[in-house]
Amino acid sequence: MSRPDKRDDRAHQRISKQLAAATEGFALPGTFLERSTRCNKAGCRCMADPPRLHGPYYQWTRKVDGKTKTTLLTPEQVERYRPWFDNAKTIRALTAELETLSHHRRLELNATRCYRGLIAS
Repeated sequence: MSRPDKRDDRAHQRISKQLAAATEGFALPGTFLERSTRCNKAGCRCMADPPRLHGPYYQWTRKVDGKTKTTLLTPEQVERYRPWFDNAKTIRALTAELETLSHHRRLELNATRCYRGLIAS
């Protein structure tokens, strides 16, 4: 049983270090999108062949008080906030990885206890 413990400990340490690095900066929740659109007006460049779409438009969507809120961002705001979106994405991924690791570790501990007869199955 010592081998999984060491592997789990190393994974936990790696996740902890990466979380610490990600939380040094700010983090914005939600989704960041870069969109180009078509207006469908006759004679517009977006209707040409090949089409030249309007944009890019930068969109930030998130939940606020249980409702979806979308905000258009300027190129300057995108430059400032993109690392914050990246940090939030990293934090979510690392948190999910830590939860999975914890769940597997819990199952291993329960299996060991059941095997040894320490708890009833």
